[in-house]
Amino acid sequence: MPTKEQERLRESYTTPVPPWRRWGPYVSERAWGTVREDYSADGNAWDYFPHDLARSKAYRWGEDGLAGICDRYQLLCFALALWNERDPILKERLFGTVSSESNHGEDVKEYYFYLDSTPTHSYMKYLYKYPQAEFPYANLIAENRARAGRNLPEFELLDTGVFDEDRYFDVFVEYAKAEPEDICIRIEAFNRGPADAPLHILPHLWFRNTWAWGPEAWGPEAKPEPSIRAGAQGKDWLSLEAAEDASEPLPNLPFTYELGPRYLYGASEGAELLFTDNETNGQRVWGWGAQSRKPYVKDAFHWHVIAGEQCVNPAQVGTKACLHYKLNVPAGGSVVVSLRLSDQQLANPLKDVEKIVKQRRKEADEFYAAIQPPQATEDERRVQRQAFAGMLWSKQIYLYDVERWFTGDNPNFPPPESRRHIRNFRWLHLNSMRVLSMPDKWEYPWFAAWDLAFHCAPLAIVDPEFAKEQLWLLLFEQFQHPNGQIPAYEWEFSDLNPPVHAWAVWRVYNMDRVSSGKGDRLFLEKCFHKLMINFAWWVNKVDSEGNNVFEGGFLGLDNITVVDRSTPLPNGARLEQSDATGWMGMFCLNLMRIALELAKEDKAYEGLATKFFQHYVYVGAAMKHMGNRNYQLWDEKDGFFYDVLRYADGTFHKFRVRSLVGLIPLYAIERLEEDWIEPFAEFKSNLHWFLKNRQDIVQRCVTTVEHGGRVVHVLAIVNEEQMRHLLERIWDPHEFRSDYGLRSLSKFHEQHPFSFGDNRVGYEPAESIVMLKGGNSNWRGPLWFPTSFLMIESLRKLGKAFGAAVQIDSPVAGEPPVTLDQMARGFADRMISIFTRNEEGRRPAHGWYEKFQTDPHWRDLVLFYEYFHGDTGMGLGASHQTGWTGLVASLIDEWRR
Repeated sequence: MPTKEQERLRESYTTPVPPWRRWGPYVSERAWGTVREDYSADGNAWDYFPHDLARSKAYRWGEDGLAGICDRYQLLCFALALWNERDPILKERLFGTVSSESNHGEDVKEYYFYLDSTPTHSYMKYLYKYPQAEFPYANLIAENRARAGRNLPEFELLDTGVFDEDRYFDVFVEYAKAEPEDICIRIEAFNRGPADAPLHILPHLWFRNTWAWGPEAWGPEAKPEPSIRAGAQGKDWLSLEAAEDASEPLPNLPFTYELGPRYLYGASEGAELLFTDNETNGQRVWGWGAQSRKPYVKDAFHWHVIAGEQCVNPAQVGTKACLHYKLNVPAGGSVVVSLRLSDQQLANPLKDVEKIVKQRRKEADEFYAAIQPPQATEDERRVQRQAFAGMLWSKQIYLYDVERWFTGDNPNFPPPESRRHIRNFRWLHLNSMRVLSMPDKWEYPWFAAWDLAFHCAPLAIVDPEFAKEQLWLLLFEQFQHPNGQIPAYEWEFSDLNPPVHAWAVWRVYNMDRVSSGKGDRLFLEKCFHKLMINFAWWVNKVDSEGNNVFEGGFLGLDNITVVDRSTPLPNGARLEQSDATGWMGMFCLNLMRIALELAKEDKAYEGLATKFFQHYVYVGAAMKHMGNRNYQLWDEKDGFFYDVLRYADGTFHKFRVRSLVGLIPLYAIERLEEDWIEPFAEFKSNLHWFLKNRQDIVQRCVTTVEHGGRVVHVLAIVNEEQMRHLLERIWDPHEFRSDYGLRSLSKFHEQHPFSFGDNRVGYEPAESIVMLKGGNSNWRGPLWFPTSFLMIESLRKLGKAFGAAVQIDSPVAGEPPVTLDQMARGFADRMISIFTRNEEGRRPAHGWYEKFQTDPHWRDLVLFYEYFHGDTGMGLGASHQTGWTGLVASLIDEWRR
């Protein structure tokens, strides 16, 4: 029998705005400091809109807040604000240091956790840890700036001592939908300290400012505005009533979307209703004498609560409102604030809040009990569920009209002309009002193409329809460029991310086919057509010489190589990249597989399958042949793939850096079994012709093996001997094998750094020492989930192809040889163990922080970092990148069944 949540999932995609998904956690953790809000002349988004102005300046392209939720198009938002009577700032949003304030790039300096969520957000749970002392904003900035040496760790909030003696609040926020648009809210604040402490809880309700951006906004022709007013009251409750202006429909929608009236109910005891407008405080933002559109502005609650100023609207109306509860939380005790945000006028709104929250919590337990793998330990289940929670909480509405952003809202005050030459000027067609899966809603509150592709693997376990929708969106006309390129990320849509979209489409299609019993051919076919356009763009744009060897540039690996691959090289030099060419080989095989699947019902696709098989062969052969040149990407002496710097005069320099760049060609792996391809007569005939008549190139990347009477063609850029060379290095703990996964750079370079001119590449297992691409990511040694996940998948495919006959010797005395399947499991177990308690009861991801390792209120809270220390497994970089680090949920799902 399906669970209640599974029943809700089945009914969700029946309308343009599925009812149970109409409200969700679509509010960002950070809208300040983003490209979308940057209207500067120099493109410095961090300086143009810093954290200090976030409470005072109205956002143009989307809101942020603590534990925030909103409707599908973010007309109305709800979030939490707090004050401990010591902070200089009302806590309405998360704080973090930016690049100029840090020694390792931007970083959130707060502790918050996505604890639970169902796919339809019928139940959600969030935790924020709020210090009782003054929040150390200045100390965090000063100390991180002082750590000028790149090899010093970041200075974190726990390092400040602000949580000493447990003087902090655990603030839990739970959401439970009674109906799709009737949401019960339970806020419980625990005082973990030894003494009673004051806490102000201010649940906020506000409209996103959609009315103040045109030239008419300051005159009599201003757009009608929505309003929030004091609503009905009962014996022990009061309410806010929010009403949109129905005469202003949302633009660019093929249907009419109306929010309708909303009512926020709360207990009347101790509550004060406050009202203002979601408008910029002109004087504070633009300087003395600057005008504000309205007398009551966005930061009014801050000034009223903290400074006691009479700056809220006494008429009790506005576009931003809150219920202000001033509470005393006893030592070791807690206080509860119950609320209800509904589309209904209710006679006794708070009566059933506890009951509904408890019921939805129980249904969430039943849903995960039904889908979690039976062989997972209790701790692995806990990790997986929090990983899913992070994935689901990291949905965000991504509002961005690039053309409107360039031209500005008011022709009388256009943005600086220089902006048209900084970034994204080739992407005027991009126009988004979509809910997208974010890498990290604070550090990366914008979609990234290859991140999103990896997100969809774990998302497809809990919500395949949403995963399929996400993959299609980046191929939709409002995202994919007319020339075929998929946008990378908002800092520069034209940057190149690895072409993993086809891999994700094929994987999610098969996951959905297995779970539902039927493949979604329409999804696969429409994606395939757009992916072919994207493939053509890669071939025409990135293979500049037409020799099937690709340059590619950045490709997501930041500082992995000796030069900045995003920057054009001087004097006509070109970098021919092993990873770019390997990615393209994988792209070919993904499209070949999809074409064969579609050919089951339409034989016309067999010709396309042949085309992509042949293109794969040309790519694979080129990596080791290079068109009769005197060099190749494969190095026979070292048994490794390297990048080659080719000069205009034909001379070249091989970058002998053993990194993921040289392992990525292993991702291009598929098997074609003779009996499986029997139904595809045209493809089979073409394949056999190619194998027979083009042995000069086929022998370099197709190996035919026989197991148990079955003939299998192994499509791999490496032959068996080359594969062994690479796998020996991968399994060597002195090179790529860590106790916690696959290193991004060989540990060999710790003692043997590679130098080229003034540039040097050495093994850096923690944060980056060499600054390339911002400095907050490091691919010179740490462990990364997306690349490790693909390697595990490749090892499994190779294991199926070659069987147990291929074994890899270990250089460690006493360790037995391993099969390819055992190697895959070894890496999967290592990656899972980053988050689970070891025999000493410690989670490697938490590193040296004893609070996280031993405190009962911290030790089971898991953070899904961007990457991990190459030797210790400690989490590094963005702390809430459940995005692709959420792949641990997939590893647990696949390796514990």
